[in-house]
Order: sequence, then C-alpha cells, then structure tokens
Amino acid sequence: MKLKIFITFLVCSMFIQAQEFKKTGTAGFVFLEIPVTARSAGLGDASIALADMNSDGVFSNPASLGFINQKNMLSVSYAPWIADIKHYAASYSYTNPLGVVGLGVNYMDYGSIPRTYKTGAQDVYKVDGTFSAYDIAIGLSYSKMLTDKFSFGATVKYVKEAIDVYSASNVLFDGGVLYYTGLGSLRIAADIQNFGVDAKFINETFRMPSVLKLGAAAEVLGSFDSEYRVTAMVEALHPNDGNERMIVGLETCWNNMFTLRGGYKFYYDEETYSFGVGVNPQFASYPVNVDFSFSNYGRLGNIVRFTLQLGLL
Repeated sequence: MKLKIFITFLVCSMFIQAQEFKKTGTAGFVFLEIPVTARSAGLGDASIALADMNSDGVFSNPASLGFINQKNMLSVSYAPWIADIKHYAASYSYTNPLGVVGLGVNYMDYGSIPRTYKTGAQDVYKVDGTFSAYDIAIGLSYSKMLTDKFSFGATVKYVKEAIDVYSASNVLFDGGVLYYTGLGSLRIAADIQNFGVDAKFINETFRMPSVLKLGAAAEVLGSFDSEYRVTAMVEALHPNDGNERMIVGLETCWNNMFTLRGGYKFYYDEETYSFGVGVNPQFASYPVNVDFSFSNYGRLGNIVRFTLQLGLL
C-alpha cells in the first residue's frame, strides 16, 4: 500500500511537469531555488531523502518533518549572498499526536539602492534618495508518519517580491513523500516544490519555478547508532525553467557529534562543488546543531552559510 501511494505521487508529479512548454528563463520568484540551510548547501542541496533535517525540512521536503522525535525545534540561518545581498531564514516545528506542524520563513534583503534620474546633460545621472527591494516566502507545513517507514508532507506558502513601490505575490504549494524501503537503510523520496498558478508583475505575467525532485539516500558505512557513519545521497531535478540536473552528496559523521559533508552539482551553469561541517555538542536532552557550509558559484564567487538549530521544551 505504501509503495502504491509513493508510485502514484511520482506519476502525478511527472504528469504535472509534462504540461510545461518553454523553459529557460521563463519563471519568476527564482530566490526559491536557492539552498536555504547550511547543511543542505554543504551537500549541494541533495537533502530531500534525509529524515533528520528536523524543522529545516520545511525548506527541503516537508515529509521529513514526520520523523522528528523532538517536540519543539527551532532553526535560524544566515548567508551573505552575492552582490551584498543578505539571505535570512528561520524554521520552527511542533510535534503533536496528530502529526508535525512546521513554519518556515525565507527572506532575501537587497538593501538600499540609489534612486537615479537623468539630467538634461547627455548620459549624466543624479541621485535622488534610495529605494529598497526584498523577497520573502512564509510557509506552513504539515507532515504525518503513516508507519515507522513512510511519511508524507505538504506546505502552503505565501511568496512576494518587491522593489520600490512595485511588487508581485502568489500562493504556492509543496508536497513530498519519504519512504524507507527496507533494503538496508535505503530511503527514497519525491518532492514537488513551488507549484502554483502564474503571477503578474506590473503588466508582465510569469510562471512559478516549480521543480520535481527524486532522491535516494543510504548509509554506506555504519548506521545512526554507530561510532562512524557515512551517508551517500543522490538527487535528480526536473525544473520547469531549465534543463534536468543531478546532485550527489556525501556525509561522514563521528558519534553523531562531528560531521563533514560535501556535494557536487551536475549540469548547472555556475554552481559546482560545496562542502560543510556540523557540530552537535549533545548538551543534556536539548539538541544543539551548528552547521557551516561553503559553496562555489564559479564566476559569481563563493557563498558561506551558517545555521543554528535548537531543540526546545
């Protein structure tokens, strides 16, 4: 029964994606395609098949929320983005008998930009104050474990892009499943993100950056209870605004306290390798995770991310 649900989800997702036509450069709200957390970024963003993302599952695969065993989880992330843009994110999850509820906020701050106007002289401009620009996505997620091996999740999110007095907004949906196959530690996952109707900015209509992701992960050495653990993951992406892509990631952990991770992206224009480190001091019964990541964006430079994750009462 669980396998039938999983296959049905894949078929429906691929059917939705098959309705798309023209691709490259046709979608808006592209900030939604940027990795949000340091752990995901360190793995190249190959994280939909990971069941231990905690509250940050709202950004990768909402189905992973169903595997949280802590009642309250909180996470905050920060990255100084390209061209002095600031990238902030926060997530929270609450586990109750009916399932897990999550809240996620993803915010891009473009700062203050000089407002210029052309004077009478040729090619001469003057500054007349400043204006600001930002992107924001606020999502509410729900996930439920149907068995100890299968979970589903869904997210509804409000997204908005604004520059000066102009803006565009929309309501989008994410949906995912995560399934432990029983073949060792192998789990497979599927996730469709940013699905919604077209939006309009001033007089221009544009599509949403919807993407179908299929992923798998497994411990190739040890298990979560072992002193040493090595987890490998692979992810295939089918975006509606570009060509198909693939990501591979590897995570090595010692005593669930110190983690090294790396990832590589295939068929991307500028993004290539990434790596990161995570520390879990294991203070009493309150989980604390600190993650850093480094991502190479080719000619655009390098991005460093930081995430702090806390377990609460």
